[in-house]
Amino acid sequence: MKRFILTLIFGIVLGLNHNAFAVEEIYSLDEIEPPKTIQTNNDAELKTSSPFEAVIVFDWLDITQSQREDLIKEYQQKLFETNSSKIYFEKDEFKKEFAKFYKDKQFKLHYMLTNEGVTEDEDARYCAFYHKNNTLMIYAIQYKNNPRQAFYYSPFGKMYYTDLMSDEYPNFPYTSMQYNRKGKLSSAIYFVSKDLQYMFGPDKQFQGVWYKDKMYDKNGKQTLTRTHW
Repeated sequence: MKRFILTLIFGIVLGLNHNAFAVEEIYSLDEIEPPKTIQTNNDAELKTSSPFEAVIVFDWLDITQSQREDLIKEYQQKLFETNSSKIYFEKDEFKKEFAKFYKDKQFKLHYMLTNEGVTEDEDARYCAFYHKNNTLMIYAIQYKNNPRQAFYYSPFGKMYYTDLMSDEYPNFPYTSMQYNRKGKLSSAIYFVSKDLQYMFGPDKQFQGVWYKDKMYDKNGKQTLTRTHW
């Protein structure tokens, strides 16, 4: 089962054409079988004790500042320089390619399904995101005939964001690029594992490393938490 995870910043309009809130750092996480082989990183080591279990050792807080900087450069390069996936789109190019997803024609049905807690049917996987008063604010759709794409909509079916995953998905590691409806890159994430992700902004700036429910900055300081990890 796939989970869609959302980090929300609420407030007055912040330039994202939202009427009541602004949304940042939307991305997808996947619950799949852990790797059956050992993968080693400077800051994380996946040690397989059995074919179906993995233990992650996270040492971002213990390594030196120089080592953290080296890791940031390494994953920045993997995302923006050696990534085989397309990264940047012209506005017209993006709109042409994803025009049919700009409006969810079945938004009434999808709103009802997600609001009632339905997470999957024969065509797609769904997830709902709520205001604190339990009012649905965004729902996400990941169609099974193209699972490397995910779309985020308003309750009235207006597309806000699109996630495009690399060809490796759903196997780790893979990359995920998120775009707003104008085709502008919003974030780039390198998924080392379900527990560990490196996140960068549209200008290649490092935003933080997620480990489980916590994000840490380049200096090892915790900056954010998430509740749906």
